Amino acid sequence: MPSWRGWRPPGIYKRTCLVPPVQSGVSDGAREGDGEGGFPLSPVPANVTHTWRCGVKERRGGATPRGAAELGGGSPGPSQPPVEADPALPGSPAPGVGPFPQLLSALSFNPLTLQAGQSPLFGVPRCSQCLSEAACPNKALFSYSLWPLLEGLCPRHLQPLDGFCRAEQACVCARCRAHEHRAHDVVPLEREREHKEVPKFLSDVENELEELAVTITQTRKMVELIKGAASKERERVEKLFAEASKVLATFQKEVVGFIEDGERSMLAEAEANLQQKEERRAKLAQCKQNLENVPSTDTIYFLQEFQALKIAMEENLSPAPSFQNELSFTKSAQAVCAVKDVLSDACKNQWDHLLGKEVDGLIFQEMEEAVAESQFPEKSNSPACLEGRDYFLKFAFVIDLDSDTADKFIQLFGTKGAKRVLCPIPYPERVTRFINCEQVLGENLMNRGNYYWEVELIDGWVSIGIVTDDFNPRESYDRGRLGRNEKSCCLQWNGQNYVAWFGGFESVIQQPFFHTIGVFLEYSEKALTFYGVKDSKMTCLQQLKVSRFKKGQFDAFQNKINCRFPSLFSYNLKAAFFLESVDAHLQIGPLKKDCVSVLKRR
Repeated sequence: MPSWRGWRPPGIYKRTCLVPPVQSGVSDGAREGDGEGGFPLSPVPANVTHTWRCGVKERRGGATPRGAAELGGGSPGPSQPPVEADPALPGSPAPGVGPFPQLLSALSFNPLTLQAGQSPLFGVPRCSQCLSEAACPNKALFSYSLWPLLEGLCPRHLQPLDGFCRAEQACVCARCRAHEHRAHDVVPLEREREHKEVPKFLSDVENELEELAVTITQTRKMVELIKGAASKERERVEKLFAEASKVLATFQKEVVGFIEDGERSMLAEAEANLQQKEERRAKLAQCKQNLENVPSTDTIYFLQEFQALKIAMEENLSPAPSFQNELSFTKSAQAVCAVKDVLSDACKNQWDHLLGKEVDGLIFQEMEEAVAESQFPEKSNSPACLEGRDYFLKFAFVIDLDSDTADKFIQLFGTKGAKRVLCPIPYPERVTRFINCEQVLGENLMNRGNYYWEVELIDGWVSIGIVTDDFNPRESYDRGRLGRNEKSCCLQWNGQNYVAWFGGFESVIQQPFFHTIGVFLEYSEKALTFYGVKDSKMTCLQQLKVSRFKKGQFDAFQNKINCRFPSLFSYNLKAAFFLESVDAHLQIGPLKKDCVSVLKRR
């Protein structure tokens, strides 16, 4: 098989490829890459004496080159002009001499036109001297570099580009116009250039440039304006944050000072009272000792000492401190917590406002407020507030105090009465017993329907409320008291007014004192209401229930109710009582006799 390693299509390279200089070391008449009856696979050497000689002999003998016969070309006719070799190359034959024109005609070969099974071999003049070297690799062609395609030629058809397709915006040749771009609008290159260089288009370009220049100037001004506005806003925000920090620092200083002042005043009062009691005790002890030391025979001295002891006993001392504001500074933490929650909510709301979240939900918010107004009416419009005591007695519920939950400083009177004492009571150890707070629970569970019970406040500070059945009675004092956590709530009487507690938040109630408090629990409605009971009239003190704020109003206590109070009704509930002061005393009841039958049925 012939070697194709050195073959190159004609017409792509310089003509020097056909007649290169003689490679050193190659003998005269030697040709490489030439196969039997085939196309010469290497450039034609400059010294082709024996090749042309053999060719002339074959031509004179009437032989027809096989390559020409296979391609159907035959020998070139007289109308074909002879191809002239470059006279500058050494060894090139004279123009029109010998078989050189036929050789170049045979070299006019396009491998893309080969049919299936056709061998790209050509019968060209050759000599038998080269046959032995025909199958050898072409060594001479390795040293030659490829020449690039000429500019202005179609890369597909290798023909000059002379037209422009406006459909595909590309230059095309004659064959492209006849095939791929036959249906396209193809114009000469000069006409397309004239079209591109129309003054109107150039004018549009100039206008665009001017507009871009103006836009760039405006954009630069806008950039500077944005930078300046952001810088000023940043300075204002930093200043406002500094002022807010000063406000918080001032508030912190005032709260700390309030705690210190309360501690100082209460300590002074307590220490003065302690000193008086110690002096009185020492004086009484001395008078008693003197009376005991009087001889039994000295009646006059005995009467004198007895009179001194009696005077000492009857001395009017300053009253003991009532501690009505007992540890009032302990509410400081709750106040700071309320400020923190309000600040946190305000920050979140304002951040949402900055992000524009309320814009899309404005209509929904108005609808929600309208629904809330119809769903959560005012207390004065509630039917429960208009009903008398007989209405609530229909839901009367028996409350029995559970002795296994009572703190050791609470003395129980049966299952209805409780009083706080100074001496601990040796109750048996129970895991359900309160150990840090003077509290006691009811035995009965409440988990559906409506419940009503009454509590009589006999003396002292008393809190009445409910608690979940899974509440840990061994919580610390701060977290274990009724209403100071999210698992309980209560109504407290602190000696001056009523206060509602839930989750550590309080709501002061401006109402007169009532000896009897009615508690109405609506489990299904998730509501708890406290009433002041006097004769058959009911005065609503506080209702704990989810409700919406009126526009422009915010209440931290109600906000806590809205967030966490409904979760209480996921548990079984129990009645709970907290006897805060040392003289606290309460009694469950009384209820009317005509409701006994109702209690029996329940």
